[in-house]
Amino acid sequence: MPWMVVGLWLAALVLVGPLAGKFGDVQQNRAVDYLPDSADSTQVARIQDELPGGESTDLVLVYHRDGGLTAGDRQTAVEQVAEVGTAYELSGTPKGIPSEDGTTLMYPVSSTSPGQDEEARNAFVDGVREITEGSGGLSVEVGGPGALNTDMGKVFETIDGTLLYATLGVVTVLLILIYRSPFLWLVPLAVAGVAAGMAMAAAYGLHELFDVTITGQSGGVMTILVLGAGTDYALLLISRYREELRCHERPYDAMRTALRGCGPAILASSGTVAAGLLCLLAADLNSSSGMGPVGMVGVLAALVAMTTLLPAVLVLLGRRVFWPVIPAFGSTPKARRSLFAAMGSSATRRPAAVLAGGAVLLGALALGTLNLPGGLDQEDSFTDQPESITAMQTLAREYPERSSQPITVIAPTDTAGAVAETARTTDGVAEVAAGRSGGGWTEISVFATAAPQTPGETRTIEALRDGLDGTYVGGPSAQQIDLADSESRDRVVIVPLVLAAVFVILVGLLRSLVAPLMLLVAVVAVWGAALGIGGLVFGPVLGFEGTDPGLGLLSFVFLVALGVDYGIFLMHRMREESLNGAEPEAAALTALRTTGGVIASAGIVLAATFAVLTTLPLVGLVELGFVIAVGVLLDTFLVRTYLVTTASVLLRRTVWWPGRLSRTPEPERRERQPEPV
Repeated sequence: MPWMVVGLWLAALVLVGPLAGKFGDVQQNRAVDYLPDSADSTQVARIQDELPGGESTDLVLVYHRDGGLTAGDRQTAVEQVAEVGTAYELSGTPKGIPSEDGTTLMYPVSSTSPGQDEEARNAFVDGVREITEGSGGLSVEVGGPGALNTDMGKVFETIDGTLLYATLGVVTVLLILIYRSPFLWLVPLAVAGVAAGMAMAAAYGLHELFDVTITGQSGGVMTILVLGAGTDYALLLISRYREELRCHERPYDAMRTALRGCGPAILASSGTVAAGLLCLLAADLNSSSGMGPVGMVGVLAALVAMTTLLPAVLVLLGRRVFWPVIPAFGSTPKARRSLFAAMGSSATRRPAAVLAGGAVLLGALALGTLNLPGGLDQEDSFTDQPESITAMQTLAREYPERSSQPITVIAPTDTAGAVAETARTTDGVAEVAAGRSGGGWTEISVFATAAPQTPGETRTIEALRDGLDGTYVGGPSAQQIDLADSESRDRVVIVPLVLAAVFVILVGLLRSLVAPLMLLVAVVAVWGAALGIGGLVFGPVLGFEGTDPGLGLLSFVFLVALGVDYGIFLMHRMREESLNGAEPEAAALTALRTTGGVIASAGIVLAATFAVLTTLPLVGLVELGFVIAVGVLLDTFLVRTYLVTTASVLLRRTVWWPGRLSRTPEPERRERQPEPV
């Protein structure tokens, strides 16, 4: 039987391996790919694709010298722009716009020849950068929306590989430290790698069959979920398997008993994560709704691999895989003072005081959310600023009287003239220029007096949307506004859905209403405290100028779904001990003593895998990885160890209300004996 399972997995890998290799090719990382279909800016992007030449790639060439541009500098700019026009098909003839102090000259450049081909757009941007070079104190930077998309795309191109190798490295080190075995760590790590390949193939299939949006963000998170959650399930299973090997002579029987014992907890754990992620399907944002099924297939791939392939491999390897500490049949583990037994004993001496103190601490940490910085602008979204961002900053500094980034208005062609005139008279508008026409639509470029993504430009965009009937208002800044609005709407819809889905699964597993409520309150408190710590770190320590709009929702989904995992491990073992006749306090302490080490190891692994996100050059991913990693550690070492344990001791049998454990005497405890063959 184990050989058959391994053979089936090998056959599956051969079949789906080529699909996993295509996973990176279907990722979409433009800002508009994250937006809902109904957003104005999404409609603008779609209509632009249908205009003559298709989607345009808009750049701004910025020539700057601190002491003022010389005649030679201006001639250099003219020659380089002409060379760009010769090398590429441009939309119109670029005209230079000097700054008032004479230190800067900008040339807006646009081309429709790359169209929607991402490689062609990147080649165009890179080609323009090769042509335009400064020297002798003359600075030349290529900015604009097209350059920003290219720089963003290059970051996402490296995310999959960076995350995969960094996460594998972190998990490898931690497994070696946890197992202290030269061989055992290889088994769950190899199985997790197989699960990651299967998840990539499945996600690619979702995109091809159901047009699920896959972004660099969702792809990276899926990798972390497979390796982090999969390793957690492996830690729980291997711990229980080691325990059962002392009671069963044959490894096959020990594994079968171990799966029966911890299988329901692993199944419920993965079910809560999958259910929480599926709630993201209700999101308005394409990126969030796509992350739901993509993350779900990652968790399910980890579940299937760790409950089929991992047991089969462990059984085939036998007891020797645990060398040098091999659990012999009939032996008893070496008696030693358990750290978690000591922690549990200290917590249960004054449970009310411990519970109240922990609640006050979490509440105080949550106050840090008041210090979270405001919304994250595009220019602040990188930890290391690429050329497109520095060009944007130069333009904002040298051209304070007008924006260098157009607001795009799409109007019916028969009313385009009137729309343009109305736009000129709108407050905050500096310049209006008509663009392409086709298919009954006309593109109009509107330049605001305020700098991009400032409150002044936001007011101008809102005024245009209110005053121009029958039109769509889009562009990079409008996309950020639509993104923030959709995130606000999604929080209101998805948070209750996640709580309801997780609560139903917990009720089914624990046969109680009180225990699930206790666990949900705990993970919500952890989420608030983790965000509060972020508020104390992001601005004052890391110097971040803003908070990603999706941080609150995504961190909530992951911390609730993943945090409940450890509550499931603890409470399921507590219920098992209660069914065997243990009194409530004894059941709680036994559950903490037997699962505390596993939960601590799993929490450290999961926190470390999400912490890998903090090494990436995107502020939004750094913030997400930090909050989830901190939340998992809080949940592991404070909430599960102290607060859930003390709350269970205080509630006694009420924690299982209205299940039968809350109202009927428990049966006599049955001691387990070694089982001979």
